[in-house]
Order: sequence, then structure tokens, then C-alpha cells
Amino acid sequence: MPNDPTSVLMIAGFTFAALLTLSLIGLRGWRDWLQLKRDELEIARPEGLDSRAGGSRIEVADLKERIRKLEAIASGIEL
Repeated sequence: MPNDPTSVLMIAGFTFAALLTLSLIGLRGWRDWLQLKRDELEIARPEGLDSRAGGSRIEVADLKERIRKLEAIASGIEL
């Protein structure tokens, strides 16, 4: 293995290019895997229900239940 600067720079350049290529391939695989998981979650979600609406519906139902209990307590009715 010669120690002249040209050979050292060529080896460093090829090593860097190989590392960059492997990193880009890994990044592409990671993005594709995340998209696969998003698609799986989308399929598992009930029709006509997006994630934000489902959460807000649960919160509204919870608030209505709390109000009903507070009204019952205020009027002296035992639940």
C-alpha cells in the first residue's frame, strides 16, 4: 500500500462514498418502514373516524359524564 498523498486521498474518497451510499440506503429503508407502519395504522382505523375526531369525541363524552355527575351531586341524587 503506497503512502503517496494521491493514493491516500483516493482510498479516503472511496471510503467516504461507500459510507454515504450505505447511509442513504439505510435512511431510505427507515422511511419506507415508517410509511409501512403508517399504512398499517390507517388500515386498522375505523372508517369515517380520523384520529383527532375520535379523541375529541371521547373527551366530550367524558365531560358530559362529569357534568351529569356534578348535576346529580348538586341536586342531592345518589348515583
